[in-house]
Amino acid sequence: MTRQTTTTKGGNAVEVRGLVKHFGEVKAVDGVDLDVREGTVLGVLGPNGAGKTTLVRCLSTLLVPDAGRAVVAGFDVVRQPRALRRTIGLTGQYASVDEKLSGWENLYMIGRLLDLSRKDARRRADELLERFSLTEAARRPAAKYSGGMRRRLDLAASMIGRPAVLYLDEPTTGLDPRTRNEVWEEVRRMVSDGATVLLTTQYMEEAEQLADELTVIDRGRVIAEGRVDELKAKTGGRTLQIRPAVPGDLDRMADAIAQAGLDGIAGATADHDGGVVNVPIISDEQLTAVVGVLGQRGFALSGISTHLPSLDEVFLAITGQKTSESTDSGEVPDQSFAEVSA
Repeated sequence: MTRQTTTTKGGNAVEVRGLVKHFGEVKAVDGVDLDVREGTVLGVLGPNGAGKTTLVRCLSTLLVPDAGRAVVAGFDVVRQPRALRRTIGLTGQYASVDEKLSGWENLYMIGRLLDLSRKDARRRADELLERFSLTEAARRPAAKYSGGMRRRLDLAASMIGRPAVLYLDEPTTGLDPRTRNEVWEEVRRMVSDGATVLLTTQYMEEAEQLADELTVIDRGRVIAEGRVDELKAKTGGRTLQIRPAVPGDLDRMADAIAQAGLDGIAGATADHDGGVVNVPIISDEQLTAVVGVLGQRGFALSGISTHLPSLDEVFLAITGQKTSESTDSGEVPDQSFAEVSA
């Protein structure tokens, strides 16, 4: 049984305008605007305490925002919470399953809560247990599952109703690389089938692998947004890396570039360990000018390349903080969607 989204094809599955949520005097979410296009993945990044989890809880009806408006899959999160819950899935930061029930019973129960027929609920439970490599443990109580197995079961539970919009709040924290890849493949499969995903993550590789666009939040506010390559370009542009044919030319090449007085070129640095000269550039014209200067000075080159900053470097440049796998500070423990779907 497939859940149908009510959004217009090609439009926004999630629209948020001026969303605000206070905890006492603390503004966990402070006027957030964001859009998630239907059938895409939006990655939400931010340091600890930025408000990412609070935002997800507001959009999944676990918290009522203090101001602003949010529409998800065509439903207002405040005015139509019950209808919205039947079109969304949520996996929080911690696995939340009924430990007394088996893995299969957990999934079957959630399927029935989502109004799947007995036959469809059984079939969907079997399908997801196989996808997440839990078939052999299907009849064992969840209390006997390892941490990674519980996490996979929690992820399967969020997907059982084939939600139109899926919230993944740091979904692969604590998973081994193989299981993480399995989760990524399942997310891609759901998106290819038309689902929309809002993903919060502290793994930069995960954001680059899955997200079509990124939104960076700090202190409850959106401070940057765009595609991965756009954010990289905004935070330092490219670095031109030039490898001389004669390793001893590194310092002389760097000096020649610095003394040339090229427009917009602040300088060049000789990287003796890497065997290259690094030159920060922002345009192809600057690349051509640098190479031209070296040619005029008689330097022979064995190779040139350009390097964009890593997403970790982008995150650090934008927020001034390093990434971390901790949860947002000052926020209450998370719940799974299964606890509120009924």
